[in-house]
Amino acid sequence: MTATVPPEDLTLAGATHLPTYDDDAAPAVPRASLGRLSPDERFARIGPWVAALGLAWLITQRLLPLGGLPWFLVVWFGLGLALTATTAAMTGGSTEVRDRVAEAVVAAGAVVVAMVLVTTVYDVVSQGWRPLTHLNFFVDDMSGVGPKDPFTSGGVAHAVAGSLIQLGIALVITLPLGIGTAVFMTEVGGRFARLVRTVVEAMTALPSIVAGLFIYTVLIRALGYPRSGLAAALAIAVMMLPIIARAADVVLRVVPSGLREASLALGASRWRTVWCVVLPTARPGLATAVILGVARGIGETSPVLLTSGAAAFMVTDPTEGAMNSLPLYIFSLVRSGEPTAITRAYGAATVLLALVLVLFVVARLLARPRGAKASLGARLVTRLGQAPSVRRRESGTRPGPATAPTHVPTTGENR
Repeated sequence: MTATVPPEDLTLAGATHLPTYDDDAAPAVPRASLGRLSPDERFARIGPWVAALGLAWLITQRLLPLGGLPWFLVVWFGLGLALTATTAAMTGGSTEVRDRVAEAVVAAGAVVVAMVLVTTVYDVVSQGWRPLTHLNFFVDDMSGVGPKDPFTSGGVAHAVAGSLIQLGIALVITLPLGIGTAVFMTEVGGRFARLVRTVVEAMTALPSIVAGLFIYTVLIRALGYPRSGLAAALAIAVMMLPIIARAADVVLRVVPSGLREASLALGASRWRTVWCVVLPTARPGLATAVILGVARGIGETSPVLLTSGAAAFMVTDPTEGAMNSLPLYIFSLVRSGEPTAITRAYGAATVLLALVLVLFVVARLLARPRGAKASLGARLVTRLGQAPSVRRRESGTRPGPATAPTHVPTTGENR
């Protein structure tokens, strides 16, 4: 049975319909760029929070007995979310409402984290800046210096040296072990790899006092090794190892499998693929893993207190007795209760923050992908090489045309 189509339907199907325009409509406003908000969108995003600010002041200061900054911020945030959702519902659907509310919550979380970080750094620096104005604070130790002595005597040189030595030994131990463990869990796999991953995840939440007691019991009590900076470095390594291994495992799993398959298809071995493809690709992420481990290890106090102890003088040999560190130095000064010692402890905390920042910057520079951006020296050489052509363009002169070489035929060619 064959269906027939009326002739009028064929005529309508083949007809061309031109779009119609409303002459009374307002002209379209061109957008400056795709990533920039229009004035209306900017007003719809900022206006609800400004209105919520006024309503929060009216509610907390005039209508309800909710005095204090915390209540004001809580009410402001709640009203801001409500007004943002209402404004989004007026201009869009439920998807727009969820998007605006989620964006506001994420932005508020970022602001809270930034404020906590800024206030912490400000509080430490504002209370510890006075010892930092004396040069001896950076180059002297605390030999013969008491808690009530002025800032013109004593310093943190021995604590900084102890922290760097202990952290260096811990990095030498944990860096190959942590990245090797991550490579085993990611590239080898199997039942034992799942067991190792479970143990690593469990050790991530290991209390620092347990790591210190482990080294103290095994190395000092059982083996008879004296308390020293080496024992403290081993305790710090126990704390850093699961952090580095867990973070490196997550980073290596993000590397696209297509890179591994392409390397294996070209005939490379599994070890060659890991060494030349996987690890270079994940280098920035591995640097982040190392930074997380360093941040965990450099601030530990209890493992150093149990395995090394505090020393008021400079010690550079990690196998010779007690070796101080910056966290233990801060703990010892705060425990004294003297205002001068507490201020000196805040100065040492400022030095510790600066040291962590320097280590972070160095790690990021070492892990920066090569060839991503030319160095300053290469850019200067390129700029100087382009200088003659730039001067010719500015003066309006152009180089003369190249003259073709004149070819004189030889006798053999004439024949």
